[in-house]
Amino acid sequence: MINDDRRTRRVIINSDVKNEADDQFAIVHALLSHTLDVRGVIPAHFGTHRTTESLAESRAELDLVLGLLDLDHEVPTADGAPGALPDEQTAIDSPGARLIIDEARRTDAGPLFIAFLGPLTDMASALLLAPDIADTDTTVIWIGGPPYGDLVSVGSWPEFNLRNDIASANVVFDSGIRLWQVPSNVYRQVNVGYAELEARVEPHGELGRYLAQQVVDFNSRFHRVAVESRSLGDSPAIALMIDPFCAAMRRQAGVRFTADGHYEPADPEREILVVESVDVRFLLEDMFAKIARHAG
Repeated sequence: MINDDRRTRRVIINSDVKNEADDQFAIVHALLSHTLDVRGVIPAHFGTHRTTESLAESRAELDLVLGLLDLDHEVPTADGAPGALPDEQTAIDSPGARLIIDEARRTDAGPLFIAFLGPLTDMASALLLAPDIADTDTTVIWIGGPPYGDLVSVGSWPEFNLRNDIASANVVFDSGIRLWQVPSNVYRQVNVGYAELEARVEPHGELGRYLAQQVVDFNSRFHRVAVESRSLGDSPAIALMIDPFCAAMRRQAGVRFTADGHYEPADPEREILVVESVDVRFLLEDMFAKIARHAG
């Protein structure tokens, strides 16, 4: 094995892990990346359109994935909110929000990166409970929001992660915390086919078999027509934490969201970074190689 650099970057992952079939890959990738010091994984809700128990289902799926990973150390977990914020002024206190606050306030551990693979509920709650964390050395990476400008949004409207809690997105976007956004036109580019999963993931133990099969199972259940691929759209957040230089970003003056999920201008002083492209080759090859190495 290459004698590489073992320094770590402190991270938290917030995931609506049972929502689709991509969060599982992102969580596995993060936990198999030794330069990421994962301080906690927070299972998150994913609305009520498929179930009234989305948080509980995310928790059960996270426990399943962690069991399949069978790591030699315990992974801290803390449940997030059971549903969306009632408005932009009211937090939902939870162990997940408290974990975010505690880690953001640390002054002895370097920068903190928090990847949100679903709604921003727990980040918004943390900011409402502890507004001071907006001024800490914390970077929020959000997989969510529609394309900017004239680009066409493909799929549901409003964009899925946004529509599950628009109020929370406005709280975070208005807060001034450092924010990197990966909108839907970018995260949908991380597409993998069944043949690739069969060759690169499925052979590698019980974990590999599960990761590959659950993609097929999800597509079979929720697609009306036959497909043979799926976007691993949450994975750019992990790639950005491993290597921020794997993406091209642009500066975006402050925006927030209307009730129907469109952008509208906000405080121009509250600049965010919008990811316009990500190195998909690096992302997938790094993840596939780590899954294979873990299986031995």
